Amino acid sequence: MPVVVVWVLTRAALLAFVFELVHFPGQVVVHDVSAVYQHWYPTLRRGAFPAHDVTWQYPPGAAAVLVAPGALPFLDYTAAFFWLAFLCDAAVLAALLRDASRRSWRLDGAWVWVAGVALLGPIVYARYDVMATAVGVAALLALRRRPVAGGLLAGAGALIKVWPLLLLIGTPPGRATRRAWTAAGAAVAGGSLLFHATMPGAFSFLTFQRDRGTEVESLGGLALHLARRAGWHGVTALHYGSVEFLGSPVAVVSDVALALSLLAFCWLLLWRLRARVFTAATPYDAGFVAVLLFTTTSRVISPQYMVWLVGIGAVCATLRESSLRLPVLLLLPAALLTTLEFPVYFAHVVRSDLLGVALILSRNALLVAACVLACRRLWSAAAPVRPATPAPPPVPEHAAPRTPR
Repeated sequence: MPVVVVWVLTRAALLAFVFELVHFPGQVVVHDVSAVYQHWYPTLRRGAFPAHDVTWQYPPGAAAVLVAPGALPFLDYTAAFFWLAFLCDAAVLAALLRDASRRSWRLDGAWVWVAGVALLGPIVYARYDVMATAVGVAALLALRRRPVAGGLLAGAGALIKVWPLLLLIGTPPGRATRRAWTAAGAAVAGGSLLFHATMPGAFSFLTFQRDRGTEVESLGGLALHLARRAGWHGVTALHYGSVEFLGSPVAVVSDVALALSLLAFCWLLLWRLRARVFTAATPYDAGFVAVLLFTTTSRVISPQYMVWLVGIGAVCATLRESSLRLPVLLLLPAALLTTLEFPVYFAHVVRSDLLGVALILSRNALLVAACVLACRRLWSAAAPVRPATPAPPPVPEHAAPRTPR
């Protein structure tokens, strides 16, 4: 099967890059695993969260993911993490192929995943977002036939990275929605209580997330890049675990980003209340739009966030009925531009020079275009089609009025 062959070849290249057998251009991408995740590992293994480290900005379920490499005793932490990421990548492909086997081997979704991850480069294996994406893909694929299982998986995913909970926005109204949302709520509540009772500092991440600024790669960051080129003297620095802008107007830009996210949430609620037509593709399409909106409007668009979009976009591509084919395909050039801006030319992005700004502008323009197209198509697909006004019945010949002579 060609898609499997391409997956093997591209993933061998990714493994060569993260194990540094071959140098990938630009900044080193394995730092988070070798220096950050591994630094947290002893604390997490002892049953506590690194609550005094401002770079800890993850829900409590992330602890289970970051401790998991320790279950491979014959490998050091970094190597074990890379292999677990590889297995999660393989699990997503297997789930998409299994779904394709039920649809006359329609492989569009598998190709989107294989190509998207390859274009994103080694960052996919050097962050734990691929683990959260695997859970999100499994949740979305399960929703149509097993809403309880889909809800439980979405709730478990939310404990790891929050965003999988957005995938429930498009569940069909009625029993399926009640079962899926109840299962997700039970998973989130039960998991949160368990972590709170057994591990101190389970919710410290909320404070650190609140205090984050505007990352240089975000939509708000683009506005600040342009202001910098126009004469603003703002600086960039490593802040809360990522490179952010610092300066007087940054707080305003961050507030605008939060307002945009709130507007996106209101739009999704309005769509949900207005929607009357739910097809087989609606849960997939709505989940994709929700994750896309919140990623694009976020104060932070880290490169690894694109893994979420590629995974959920791949699920949309499995169905011929999906109306979001073009928005999903826009993710592929956006993925390539993401790799170019980080890690390849990240120094140019930090300096706000012409190349750096052009890369951020191009990538973010693609994300905004995908948002607009996806929202329009989801809105139209959920509206009932108005029947055409029937033509008046023909008047029988014998009933026609006689013209007076």
